[in-house]
Amino acid sequence: MAVKIDKDTCIGCGACVDGCPVSALSLEDGKAKCDESTCIDCGACIATCPVQAISE
Repeated sequence: MAVKIDKDTCIGCGACVDGCPVSALSLEDGKAKCDESTCIDCGACIATCPVQAISE
């Protein structure tokens, strides 16, 4: 199961993209996007998001 990204809260800073160990996250239209087939549910992106826009 992939993480959930709140597009309204996401500021598009890219911290989650840099923090993801499997490159499952990217920025699309200025917001974070998760590739569900790549995500390993490790939670690294949740810990790095400065505005808490990512959850399990």
